[in-house]
Amino acid sequence: MTVMSKETTTLKSTSLNHLLLSPSVQILKRNFAKGLIPHLFVGVALLGMTSQWVQASDTGASTQIKHNQDEQAAAKVLDALNQYSSSADWDKYFALYRKDGIFIGTDATERWGMAEFERYSRPTKGWRYDLTERHLIQHGDVILFDELLNSPSYGMSRGTGTLIKTEGEWKIAQYHLSFPIPNGIAKQITQEIKSAGAAK
Repeated sequence: MTVMSKETTTLKSTSLNHLLLSPSVQILKRNFAKGLIPHLFVGVALLGMTSQWVQASDTGASTQIKHNQDEQAAAKVLDALNQYSSSADWDKYFALYRKDGIFIGTDATERWGMAEFERYSRPTKGWRYDLTERHLIQHGDVILFDELLNSPSYGMSRGTGTLIKTEGEWKIAQYHLSFPIPNGIAKQITQEIKSAGAAK
């Protein structure tokens, strides 16, 4: 027995509605009603259209299911990243990155390759960021993400970046951590940043 997922059923239903409302089917219906074409021609034409619809809808449904599976796998990687940073399990943490991965921290000087980032991270006891909200967008073997996080130390934070499917697994190619600034205090905060930079 073939069991279709909810996503597959929805996609096929939508595609069938589009087929039945398509200009080609509407023209067939009008000409048949006027007696301009025989029953057999209508049957053959509809059979061909339906065959094409089934192939197209199956392809679209399969692609959507694959995307959902990929996004779930990518989400697990990001969840694990936050888990391992919280417990300072650095071997597992850095295994989630590509070897040529980049981490961009909150300070303007913090753009690190993996070797630099490991030198910074391993002596520490870790850091905790709890997920609040996440968005994923897939383009083939690349997934872009942005997420809002809550830090006990800093409050609302944002992580953005890219995952690339590498040897069958989703790996983090870039992670950028930042602190969102409310518009109402943006000038105040950026002025403090300017002052801090001038004082160096």
